[in-house]
Amino acid sequence: MFSKDNWDEILEALSANWFRTILTAFGVLWGIFILVILLAAGKGLENGVKQGFGGMATNSMFMWTQVTSKPYKGLPKGRRYEFKTEDVTVLKQEIPNLRFVSPRNQLGGFGGANNVVRGLNTGAYNVYGDYPEIIQQEPMDITSGRFLNYSDIDQKRKIAVIGQGVQNDLYEKGEEVIGSYLKINGVNFMVVGTYKKKGGGNGNVEEAQKQIFVPFTAFSQAFNRGNNVGWMAITAQDGSSITQLKSKVFEIIKSRHSIHPEDERAIGNFDLYEEFSKINGLFVALKGVAYFVGVLVLLSGIIGISNIMLIVVKERTNEIGVRRALGATPWAIRGQILTESIFLTIISGMAGIALATGVIALINIALSGMDTSEMMFANPSVDLGVVMIALGILVVSGLLAGLIPAQNAIKVKPVDALRTE
Repeated sequence: MFSKDNWDEILEALSANWFRTILTAFGVLWGIFILVILLAAGKGLENGVKQGFGGMATNSMFMWTQVTSKPYKGLPKGRRYEFKTEDVTVLKQEIPNLRFVSPRNQLGGFGGANNVVRGLNTGAYNVYGDYPEIIQQEPMDITSGRFLNYSDIDQKRKIAVIGQGVQNDLYEKGEEVIGSYLKINGVNFMVVGTYKKKGGGNGNVEEAQKQIFVPFTAFSQAFNRGNNVGWMAITAQDGSSITQLKSKVFEIIKSRHSIHPEDERAIGNFDLYEEFSKINGLFVALKGVAYFVGVLVLLSGIIGISNIMLIVVKERTNEIGVRRALGATPWAIRGQILTESIFLTIISGMAGIALATGVIALINIALSGMDTSEMMFANPSVDLGVVMIALGILVVSGLLAGLIPAQNAIKVKPVDALRTE
């Protein structure tokens, strides 16, 4: 029950020595400030790293062919083989938990090696033969025109979607791009769209803008790929893990291409979901470290409050003795000391949270005027749950800080207190 007299007494006790009270409160303020700042910094780092994925479908893997390492069914080891377009159909039929199975062919290799010509300008870029689903696996912003569609696939249209890096290299500023033609390895393709990627995936944002996408069927026809597939981008349905499904994918591919079931080197793969899970695990560990360090710093402030409360109890020995003589119960005395401790802890802690919030707001204001697309740090913040956890820590800390002084207070005997006069 609220008692004005009790609160007047608490405020009077804490304001009796303002300088001592402020120094004591600063320890808790600093501890909670460090805790919130560390958690916000961890969140900012997490946002920056995830931003680097450019919105990619993280429940995906990429798969390509390598040479066999074991003989099988009369076929020698060291044999090369190719994925086929029929493999894509079989994977979709046999594994219903796959959301996308996108075959892809490529010219240029990583870093670009093929010639693309427009008028007197030339460049070396990665050229991909893709299906329309690839834009959902590697999201990009279409800045003008459109992306590939199934009419392009069915009619084998020689059209292309180019990145802004390609546009900057091959076109004059302000020149019309849509409807123009590029010559890729001697074959003309009409540009129908331009894009800008949000991230490089592999960390190279500039390289990600220097790519050209053409319909898979037109690519196969123009560059004599037949029904061969260079590699595949495979994404699992929500609720399923591509890491768990990939063994079934490998089993089907090995069976269709007469590869030994135990040949681990015949199929190359990069499991994006597995790597993304490792990164998430790293940030969970960082959050744990932030809590550990923050609580240790906060603990030093709590020890300071406990020591000051012990001094306060010593200074108020006469007062406590008189209250006991007038009939105050041990619980009343204990409650008074604990209330003072919790009150001081919460006030100083909330000040620390407010200060940390102000610092985080200033950092976000500074970042808002910067291009963070290539940075590993973005939008540091803490959610309401973190604030509630901090408040819980403050309440528990206040109880711990006041526990020993409260126990000492109830041990004061009226006769002993009066003898000190």
